Amino acid sequence: MMATRRARRPRLETVCRRLDRWRRTRPHARAPLPPGLWAAAVALVPERGLYGTARALRLSYGALKQHVVDAPDRQSGDRVTADFVELPRLPAHDACVIEVSGARTTMRLRLNGLTLTELAEFTRLVVGTAA
Repeated sequence: MMATRRARRPRLETVCRRLDRWRRTRPHARAPLPPGLWAAAVALVPERGLYGTARALRLSYGALKQHVVDAPDRQSGDRVTADFVELPRLPAHDACVIEVSGARTTMRLRLNGLTLTELAEFTRLVVGTAA
């Protein structure tokens, strides 16, 4: 049985030092960031968040976001996905509270007077999937 090695995420301090070294030695001021540095920055996003990573590394938020979206084959351990969520039958006049907890924040939505069909439509709009 062969042991598998799990890739470690780079530390913020390490990536920051690498970026500082690259900024000092780059050929010209508008030189593009090497793919290895972008990959290291993208690897920090699940831990620190997009804004926190961009700010700590002094990178463009929009450019980092695009690299996160374009990142090839993110590991399933980094994402939380739900295949199916069963909701209880609610009368239309009752309030529905949905709580979503992330690594750094919790979002609570209180939806009053929605039917399950309207709740499903709302969820599709938030997630961005076609109806």
